[in-house]
Amino acid sequence: MSLKEQINKEKLPNHLAIIMDGNGRWAKQQGFMRVIGHENGTKAVRQTVEASAELGIKNLTLYAFSTENWNRPKLEVQTLMKLLVKSLKKEIKTLQDNNIKLSAIGCLGDLPKKAHQELLDVIEKTKNNTNMTLTLALSYGSREEIVNVIKELSLKVKNNIISTESIDESIINKHLYTQNLPDVDLLIRTSGEQRISNFLLWQIAYAELYFTDILWPDFKKENLYEAIINYQNRERRFGKTSEQLT
Repeated sequence: MSLKEQINKEKLPNHLAIIMDGNGRWAKQQGFMRVIGHENGTKAVRQTVEASAELGIKNLTLYAFSTENWNRPKLEVQTLMKLLVKSLKKEIKTLQDNNIKLSAIGCLGDLPKKAHQELLDVIEKTKNNTNMTLTLALSYGSREEIVNVIKELSLKVKNNIISTESIDESIINKHLYTQNLPDVDLLIRTSGEQRISNFLLWQIAYAELYFTDILWPDFKKENLYEAIINYQNRERRFGKTSEQLT
């Protein structure tokens, strides 16, 4: 039985998030410039997106560019932005063929004008697709997101739009970038690093975490299947005891 056949379609994560790490190290191992690693990483993105859609996963969020990534060498950042534009143009057919809706979260206004416009164009063209929502986290930082929520809620309290007593988890959820997405069920990080790196800190409160040593450009469909099978073999308690779940 293949790995794909071992997956229980009734127990898929409703929201899968991935920290795509290891492009630079992959390139270094191959003796290439870092940009070659990023280019090869787009192939892993395509495989992962297509495999997720085929399985029936409804929400996939990819950590594509963090707020901290702006501190990288200027040439690398410029190359990443050009690669983003190129990938969006190239992958629009994949999104349409697989009935995938594109979305994005983060400080999108910080993106270069051309990249921002291309992103908005693809979001508009795919807005009616229903098979899966693919969300790109671009210029994204979770702490900044939470700070923005606090500022927005504070302003609403100050202006008597809401009361402090009315603020609960649901109110906070409605003010996050991910307000239209469910909480993350499974978070995957590649490259052997075992940290969250300021990604969806609120949204992964009860997520299962899966770490793999595989560098992102080498991440294949089979690796995704392994992660999902591992997830399905875990007992998700949400604070309850095993006895309470039975």
